[in-house]
Amino acid sequence: MTDILIIEDNPSIADGIRQNLEVEGYVVRVAGSGAGGLRSALDRPPTLVILDLTLPDIDGFQVLRSLRDGGFEKPVLILSARVGEADKLRGFRVGADDYVTKPFSLRELLARVDALCRRRDRQSDRRQDRMVTSFGEVEVDFVAHRVTRGGREVPLRPREFELLKTLMEHPGRVLTRLELLRDVMGFSSGAVSRALDTHIAELRRKLEPDASKPRHIVTVWAVGYRFEP
Repeated sequence: MTDILIIEDNPSIADGIRQNLEVEGYVVRVAGSGAGGLRSALDRPPTLVILDLTLPDIDGFQVLRSLRDGGFEKPVLILSARVGEADKLRGFRVGADDYVTKPFSLRELLARVDALCRRRDRQSDRRQDRMVTSFGEVEVDFVAHRVTRGGREVPLRPREFELLKTLMEHPGRVLTRLELLRDVMGFSSGAVSRALDTHIAELRRKLEPDASKPRHIVTVWAVGYRFEP
């Protein structure tokens, strides 16, 4: 069952999205405030959250940050009238998986929701059924902590392996520097460090066909990094 939570204070927008999602076969909940949506998402985690940024009580960015800090790992799609690049970048930095601006095409929104849900299903299948996965000439055995390239073993430091594993578990998604520094490197939220860049450079040197033109471990300028299989 695919359960979607809409956090939107405009009843007509929320109801219109809800009705169309239900026609597509989704089970839908609606919360009209940031606090209510946050409580609903953490109490009974949905498959996906559609989140407005301009809410009557808690700013949508804070809702998203609180969701991620609370351990919520499911996709979050921001749906907002804020069209500026700064707002979009901020949304991705705090953990959004997609960003759609208002006014929006309902068909496009439904397509993006479907894509996020299917991506999540594929990731779950990979985590459950495939302990060995590959990209390019590289094969990664998550159980044995073993990496080979072209059949030859590539020695990775423990932190490098954890960084690669984290990126590979979220294909196509931008992982922010803050997320990687905090969750992989163990730094505090306000830390500033170049250690992450050093590890990324080493992974590219060891695993990419051309480290100067990475195809798999991609930089998203001013945001973070994305893994492309």
